[in-house]
Amino acid sequence: MRLVMKFGGTSVGNADAVRQVAAILKKSHDQGHQVVTVVSAMRGVTDQLIDAARAAATGETEPPRAARQALWERHHAVAAELLQNPYQFVLGDIDAHLANFSNLTSAIAVLGELTPRALDFISSLGERFSALILAALLREIGLSSVAVMADRLIVTDRHFGSANPLLDLTAERAQAGLLPMLEAGALPVVTGFLGATLDGIVTTLGRGGSDYTGAILGAALNADEVWIWTDVDGVLTADPRIVPEACSLRQISYLEAAELSYFGARVLHPKTVRPAVDRGIPIRILNTFNPDHAGTLIVKEPQANGHAVKAVTAIRGLALIAVEGRGMMGVPGVAARVFETVASLGVSVLMISQGSSEQSICFVVEEEASQAVVEALEGGFRHELTIGAIDRIDRHAQVVIIAVVGWGMRGTPGISARLFGALGERSINVLSIAQGSSEANISLVVDHADAHEAIQAIHAAFELDRVANSREQIAD
Repeated sequence: MRLVMKFGGTSVGNADAVRQVAAILKKSHDQGHQVVTVVSAMRGVTDQLIDAARAAATGETEPPRAARQALWERHHAVAAELLQNPYQFVLGDIDAHLANFSNLTSAIAVLGELTPRALDFISSLGERFSALILAALLREIGLSSVAVMADRLIVTDRHFGSANPLLDLTAERAQAGLLPMLEAGALPVVTGFLGATLDGIVTTLGRGGSDYTGAILGAALNADEVWIWTDVDGVLTADPRIVPEACSLRQISYLEAAELSYFGARVLHPKTVRPAVDRGIPIRILNTFNPDHAGTLIVKEPQANGHAVKAVTAIRGLALIAVEGRGMMGVPGVAARVFETVASLGVSVLMISQGSSEQSICFVVEEEASQAVVEALEGGFRHELTIGAIDRIDRHAQVVIIAVVGWGMRGTPGISARLFGALGERSINVLSIAQGSSEANISLVVDHADAHEAIQAIHAAFELDRVANSREQIAD
């Protein structure tokens, strides 16, 4: 098989973790697989780089100096523990990158300005360090490996901070750069998160950037699968801190993964897997520290497993805003004005619900933005409030969206009755309800104080602790 394996920040966070990654890669190589590896920065490194750059923009010189020293010490310690000759193969390159970092932050401090272009370059350094160390370790254990900087492979536009890949050009470069290595039995280690414009200016891919790199390369190389290695046993039926009996899902669909990700679960961000999804490439979520666990396979259409509901998850820190009034009935344009007002503030709406009587519109936003939204709506609808066409604009703070996700809910009778029956038995009040046309998700809003009990009740009502023992199988 041709595989793209991406390892996150926790998976390369210390020497023991990097050894475990190397063992996983050696096993796959010995089994005859062609493997392209994508690595993140060590956990916390990218934030450290960004914080130092932002401090430099305010004229501070000590935070960048301290960051350089801390980064050197951390990577030096890992390389020295793993490698016989770390200076010869790794630390010289890392020191050169850190010298560039110091020069750039000094210039930023003098100018008092941090451009998006400069921030992208600085924030890409952590992945370079990880790739150099892992490739050197693979060579140390007898494998042919080289660290490949993704700015040589992934071509993007100039949208710094969240660049968009130019997939056709990227495919040409990736195939030319990586396929000869794979055919020769080598293990290329590619930096995640970064790319470059056509004229070679470094960019970053935004949230989930290293996962995005894995999906992009998987599509470019026509991989059989993309494997995302994390620190959990795949996608879980619920947060185990809330539901101790939560278990790993063996298989879910792209749609289910997207719904779970949107509603707060630790799943791939939909943007990051789009290139693989477009090619129909399966994606596995695996645990670096428990590699024998089957994890979760994400596919276009999973086999039925006898469970209409697959998982329950939640987003916290929200507020429910309601615009209500008998004068709204049959008046065109009210909803458009509401959401134009919200959009003008740059606020994202996470969920919308409207009664068929058109007398109320409810929607959910992040709590920290909710008061500004209410004030803007009161200003925008001042006339309607004065004449009584709108009775009130209300805010219910500290609410949680709970999402019940499962492809099998489509066309299955009794799901809603079972769901709300479980909540009713525990006297949990539901403030708002929404269901998408895909029928793969039912979302409901509850008070923050009821969230944990609601998740537990739903998990128990649909017997999600038995999902792992269902007849669902993962295709080899």
